[in-house]
Amino acid sequence: RSTTFCNAMAASSVAMNVVASSSVAMNAMAASSVARTALYNSASVVEPILAKSPTALNALKDSGLDVISVGKINDIFCGEGITEAFRSKSSVHGMEQTIDICEKDFKGLCFVNLVDFDALWGHRRNVTGYGEEIEKFDKNLGILMEKLRDDDLLILTADHGNDPTYKGTDHTREYVPFIAYSKSMKGGGAIEEEATFAVIGATITDNFGVKMPEGTIGHSILEEL
Repeated sequence: RSTTFCNAMAASSVAMNVVASSSVAMNAMAASSVARTALYNSASVVEPILAKSPTALNALKDSGLDVISVGKINDIFCGEGITEAFRSKSSVHGMEQTIDICEKDFKGLCFVNLVDFDALWGHRRNVTGYGEEIEKFDKNLGILMEKLRDDDLLILTADHGNDPTYKGTDHTREYVPFIAYSKSMKGGGAIEEEATFAVIGATITDNFGVKMPEGTIGHSILEEL
């Protein structure tokens, strides 16, 4: 199985950027006391594009594999390529949901979005809140790692930065992490820098012996893990 935490330290790429593209609206949200609730929904406008351009999620689903989303992933992809979706109340809740899913017998991808790092702490430049969120995530990550099966693959990544110590309220530019873990790994080390994190989708499909849809970019680095 494969569990990917997309944006453990940032926001979801497509849907969040739709909201964040208006700096005035986002800055007003970050500066005020407005808080997102569990019912908050990021409207995605990419459904026609996804229908014509399948993603790794479509490839996995079409191959009969489970594609389970946690958090905003289902909204981002308009439900395309998703077999089961769970909405989260918070990043802590999202981790708890992921741990529960990991204990079930499924074969495929569990795709998790933890948005609080970005929405609650990053944009608002709340260093203390950001640090405390990392501690909460770290605690539940330890629990999840213990529950992984020997052949499970865990990937931690993000789609952008949001440094709470930087000026302003917008996303910040820095390299995003690609951290892979499996109990079956015999060693560790650095992975060479890549031009796109499309390698993650290609690596995940390769993990299940599934080909990426025609016309997509990225290559698998599974052999390097």
